[in-house]
Amino acid sequence: MQHKFKAISLSYKNAPVEIREIIALDDKAIHSLLVKLKEFFNVKDTLILSTCNRTEVYYAHELDLSVEIIKLIGTEKGLHNVVSYLEYFDIIQDDKEAIQHLFKVSMGLEAQVVGDMQISNQVKRAYQAASDMEMAGPFLHRLMHTIFFTNKRVVQETAFRDGAASVSYAAVELIEELTSNTINPRILLVGLGEIGEDVAKNMVYIPNAEVTLTNRTHEKAVRMGAELGHNVIPFEEVYDAMDKADVVVSSIAASDPFITKELTKKFNIQSYKLFVDLSVPRSIETTVEDVPGVLLYNVDNIQSKATEALERRLASVPQVEGIIEESIEEFYDWKKEMMVSPTINKLKNALEQIRKEELERYLKNASEQEYAVIDKITKSMMQKIIKVPVVQLRAACKKDQAEGMIDIISDLFDLEKENTKHA
Repeated sequence: MQHKFKAISLSYKNAPVEIREIIALDDKAIHSLLVKLKEFFNVKDTLILSTCNRTEVYYAHELDLSVEIIKLIGTEKGLHNVVSYLEYFDIIQDDKEAIQHLFKVSMGLEAQVVGDMQISNQVKRAYQAASDMEMAGPFLHRLMHTIFFTNKRVVQETAFRDGAASVSYAAVELIEELTSNTINPRILLVGLGEIGEDVAKNMVYIPNAEVTLTNRTHEKAVRMGAELGHNVIPFEEVYDAMDKADVVVSSIAASDPFITKELTKKFNIQSYKLFVDLSVPRSIETTVEDVPGVLLYNVDNIQSKATEALERRLASVPQVEGIIEESIEEFYDWKKEMMVSPTINKLKNALEQIRKEELERYLKNASEQEYAVIDKITKSMMQKIIKVPVVQLRAACKKDQAEGMIDIISDLFDLEKENTKHA
């Protein structure tokens, strides 16, 4: 039996940031969830993706495990009332819809900023985590490599990935717009995780900005500062640097808000101070905006700018969708052939067993040369006999009639009985 592929998705489309940050999974939680899915439900083809914009679980199983999986997520997050969040989840039961959704997510079509380049690496890491846990079987391996090949086609054949239009780049565009009237704006970037690192790289495009980096791991900040020409301070000096900065970008992982209203009140704000919170869970209290002169933007506030690069990407969407459809059809051709492969192998094994038995029965006294000749003739005969049902099975795959043809051939050659007899 081929298990149907399904998906559970909580994303920015249905869930605000305060819900997404509650459900978001770190690497440790993903590992633990994979273990539980393997042990409790014997799920083998599983992918767990958790970013600032979405938490998704893809899996192949004959049963609908969506509620059970959401409950397991609640267990990992210490949520006793996780079922109250069910309304924020999209549950995709249809095999092809789930596969199509994963393709679109992986290409960046479902990203908050269309064409987000970070998602490709995030999907690769999710796949690596599944592989490391032996939670990726032939189905998922083939699916993911088809997705990676499709991504290459999108890069090579379309303008969808031209320029930079990630969440981090959108944040940089926002900062550039809001500081356009400030001479040499002082920008402090706190935290150099994946998004923070991307922000630091894009900051070089803000003319005359004085960018300062700080990170809990000081060595990484020093390395990036040297590479990009940004200033670097020890993490211990972060609060003093916040006071002096015109813009504070927080991309730091913290269970509690790192920047609070009480802290912000202590700053000497002469005209304005812009805070940009790129963390999930959020690292800046929303009430900081109550402080005069403070502006706060988070990942939900940051909207994509109508840049030329983004316009080219949007114009390329139909072409990208066409490439995705081609890839899905190719994948389904393979998937259908995988469906008939066990029957083809059973038929080959059944005929080979008959051939060997008949050779043993009639060629007991044959010479080695005679045996070799007859062995060759009977092998050729068997290949010709099996050719027609194999061709018919593969043709039935393309017409979505494989199941009926499998039943006919299994009954005709009594394959279930033969398989049991020779097991």
